[in-house]
Amino acid sequence: MQRKPEPAEEHADPAVEPACVLLAEDDDELRRLLARALRRDGYRVIESEDGTELLEVLAKDLAQCGALQEVDLIVSDIRMPGYTGLNVLCGLRQAGVHVPVIIMTAFGDSDTIDRAHKLGAYCVLDKPFETETLRHAVLASLSEHLPAHVPVHFRY
Repeated sequence: MQRKPEPAEEHADPAVEPACVLLAEDDDELRRLLARALRRDGYRVIESEDGTELLEVLAKDLAQCGALQEVDLIVSDIRMPGYTGLNVLCGLRQAGVHVPVIIMTAFGDSDTIDRAHKLGAYCVLDKPFETETLRHAVLASLSEHLPAHVPVHFRY
């Protein structure tokens, strides 16, 4: 089931869309918690409950013009039903799509972390982590990768 992006809770300039985060996590409770924190920071969030749904959202976005138009950042669990976060990251890089990706894992062995970094993951977060850790990683990644006119928020 695809979910539509929900509007960010706060946005300073309604004429400019806030950054959009595609959040893929198969743990419903954790996904809702992280999505709520990111929305409070002013981001639009598209939630995906598994790797297959994550790919569907990306394929739909890519189909519009061959490049991602809606998704500015992907935050993905590694182990999910369907496709893993690393499968998706590898496929994106092979297709020449260089959207920033933050990987989350409860299985953060050094081989997995090394593979994620070699595939171009912005960072790997070991679960459990504080929502503040994710919020800082999202802010840092978007600040590096988005044009200056796209709002990047962080509320304390």
